Amino acid sequence: MDFEKRLQQAIQRGQREKEARGRREAAEALSEEQLRRLHSQYRLALAEHIEQCLRKLAEHFPGFRFETVMRPEGWGAQISRDDLRVDPGRRRRNEYSRLLLLVKPFSEAHLLELSAKATVRNKEIFNRSHYQFLSDADLDSFREVIDLWVLEFAEKYAASR
Repeated sequence: MDFEKRLQQAIQRGQREKEARGRREAAEALSEEQLRRLHSQYRLALAEHIEQCLRKLAEHFPGFRFETVMRPEGWGAQISRDDLRVDPGRRRRNEYSRLLLLVKPFSEAHLLELSAKATVRNKEIFNRSHYQFLSDADLDSFREVIDLWVLEFAEKYAASR
C-alpha cells in the first residue's frame, strides 16, 4: 500500500471519529426543552421547600404575614410584618421586617438561581443569590442554602426584639 492511500484512510478514520464524537456529545447534551422541563421541576421543588420553611418561621414569630410569590422576577414566598415602636420620648416609628426567597425564571444562561432579600426592623441584613448550571444543579445544596438563610434571618430577628 502506498503512502497516499494510507494517508487518505487515516484522514477518513479521523473524520469518522470526529462525527461519532459529535453525535455522542449531541446525545449527551440536554436540549433546550429538556432544560426548561428540568428548571420547572427544580423550581417547583424549591418553591415548596421555601414555603414550608417560611410557614414554620412565621409560626414561631406571630405577626408575620405569609405570602406565596409568583412574579416575573421569580417564584417563591415571603413573610413580612410592620411593627409600631414607641420610644420613651413618645416618638413613634414604623419598623418593617421581611424575608423574600425566589427561584428566578428560566434564562438562556441555563442557570438555576435562588435569590433572597432580608430586612429586619428597616435594616437590610442580606441580599444574596445562589446559582448553579441546570445540568449540574444539586437540589440538596439549594435546600441547605434556603435553610441557612431562613435560620440566619430568624437569629437576626430574634436578636432585634
